[in-house]
Amino acid sequence: MLRSYLPAIVFLLLGGAVGGTFAVLNAIVGPRRRVEHKQDPYECGLPSEVKHGMRFGISFYLIAMLFILFDIEVVFLYPIAIELRAYGSFALFEIIVFIVLLFAAFVYVWRRGALEWK
Repeated sequence: MLRSYLPAIVFLLLGGAVGGTFAVLNAIVGPRRRVEHKQDPYECGLPSEVKHGMRFGISFYLIAMLFILFDIEVVFLYPIAIELRAYGSFALFEIIVFIVLLFAAFVYVWRRGALEWK
């Protein structure tokens, strides 16, 4: 039994050893001076104008939650898509019902204006 896990264990040990070696080498050889502008957040080549107290609108969070919700729902399709032959036509019917309900929920959210950026 251990023999079947041996490649994975060796891979994890080698990965940990390489990562640890590079971290130690960086701590020993790397520069130690702190430059203030290197500590600033960096995004897309432009200086960050975001203040620490900046508040995002509710539409940002609503769209993010909807994205996560629909993304997780689609993940449920993957296992059945892989083993569809083993489950048979009942699983196919259930997946079609699932997709129709998911699409109905998407249309409902879209009609309610939750996807509009305000």
